[in-house]
Amino acid sequence: MAITSANQLELLQTAEAVAREKMIDPNLVVEAMEESLARAAKSRYGAEMDIRVAIDRKTGKATFTRVRTVVEEEELENYQAEFTVEQAKQYMENPEVGQQLIEEVPPVELGRIAAQSAKQVILQKVREAERDKQYEEFKDRAGTIINALVKREEYGNVIVDVGAGEAILRRNEKIGREAYRPNDRIRCFIKDVRREQRGPQIFLSRTAPEFMAELFKMEVPEIYEGIIEIKAVARDPGSRAKIAVISYDGSIDPVGACVGMRGSRVQAVVNELQGEKIDIIPWNEDMPTFLVNALQPAEVSKVVLDEEAGKIEVVVPEEQLSLAIGRRGQNVRLASQLTGLDIDILTEEEESKRRQAEFELRTGLFMEALDLDEFFAQLLVSEGFTNLEEVAYVELEELLVIEGVDEGTAGELQARARDYLEAINNKAMEAARALGVEDSLVNFEGLTPLMIQALAEDGVKTLEDFATCADWELAGGWTTVDGERTKDDGVLEPFEISLEEAQDMVMTARVMLGWVDPADLVADEEEGEADDADATAEAEA
Repeated sequence: MAITSANQLELLQTAEAVAREKMIDPNLVVEAMEESLARAAKSRYGAEMDIRVAIDRKTGKATFTRVRTVVEEEELENYQAEFTVEQAKQYMENPEVGQQLIEEVPPVELGRIAAQSAKQVILQKVREAERDKQYEEFKDRAGTIINALVKREEYGNVIVDVGAGEAILRRNEKIGREAYRPNDRIRCFIKDVRREQRGPQIFLSRTAPEFMAELFKMEVPEIYEGIIEIKAVARDPGSRAKIAVISYDGSIDPVGACVGMRGSRVQAVVNELQGEKIDIIPWNEDMPTFLVNALQPAEVSKVVLDEEAGKIEVVVPEEQLSLAIGRRGQNVRLASQLTGLDIDILTEEEESKRRQAEFELRTGLFMEALDLDEFFAQLLVSEGFTNLEEVAYVELEELLVIEGVDEGTAGELQARARDYLEAINNKAMEAARALGVEDSLVNFEGLTPLMIQALAEDGVKTLEDFATCADWELAGGWTTVDGERTKDDGVLEPFEISLEEAQDMVMTARVMLGWVDPADLVADEEEGEADDADATAEAEA
């Protein structure tokens, strides 16, 4: 079939029909036709030729042209699509590198194979255009709820129709043992939209915490309007969930608004989540208070928060222990997810035993180190002294408040404590020297002999070794892997060195060694302060 013999308007009519059917831009279809005709022409004139086809958007006329580009003589590779300046002088006046010679060539006859190839190119381009349209439609809908129609189930995964294409609800994203039949209508959360080789992939979920949050937003107008905010969500899909809410209007109770009249609002969410029980908890900036709320219905006696370690210790009455932990640890696990903290639950009896053990340990330390009787050592512990450094270097007045301690006794206590610490430090320094510690580390400000010994035992013996350490290697820290927090022990952690202090010490060592320019540190600090100021201004605005 020759293009010249075909109805020229038929190309445009075909392009518009395909575009209308697939709901894509007609220009994309015409461009696909141009590419397919150009490919067919290359098979006729030669694959190395640069043949291009332009279809007039009004008349449908297809124009075939051959393009040759002027290149430097040493860069000439394709003799069919390129020529040198000398060769170009036969066709052009004053040719320059980069100029193109465009010549019209006769239209080609499309044989059966060429026509089939052209059809494949058009179909491929149309498919790509459909995929791009689908991706553009759904990429901004990630994080929202969609109503979908079940098409089929494959190996436990549910394939659903979302209008402009298909999406997948994986087996592990279904609640419990949910089963669906074709044409069932389901509501899902769009968890992720990815552009992949085989087209955009839309991943749905019914187990994501965000799904429950979005359901509440649909059922509770105050959440949609921003009067009430969902601060945190934790779920054990199909079984139990906890959601923390806060109201920015003092006249509106956030918990009551989410529950609704006779529980109508929360019940609508529960029904959608296959009967999942939901605890609605008032959010509080004070983490211990928030945790007490999160552990409901259990009653809490005391809460001890360790912010640096990201841990919190909860003391409950003996009869409340099983309720606080929950079935298979569910209650405490959800409370941990909600607060983002590791939670240790102790009974009042267990906490009392632990406090007694700590009391006896400190009493024994003072008895041995300061040569005191048990009663006097217990007095020191009762007054809040926990280690020898506090006794040795505290203000004398703080020792005088202890009953029966005068200035002479207080001075003697401090002298004994200092002598004991000095002996320990001397012993530690001897051990460090024996391990090969160099003066560069010994003379570094901020490190005690005991710290130097601990570093030496860990292989850190020079200032250069110290400067290569990471802050968490010194102070310790926490690593989260697959949702589980793992403790990283630090070499200097027993000496209660914070991450900030460890970072400052390491940077100081690097500056001393000339690895870091102090001016860069000042610039980074000023930039950080500027960012903090901007963040504060935005928050106030």
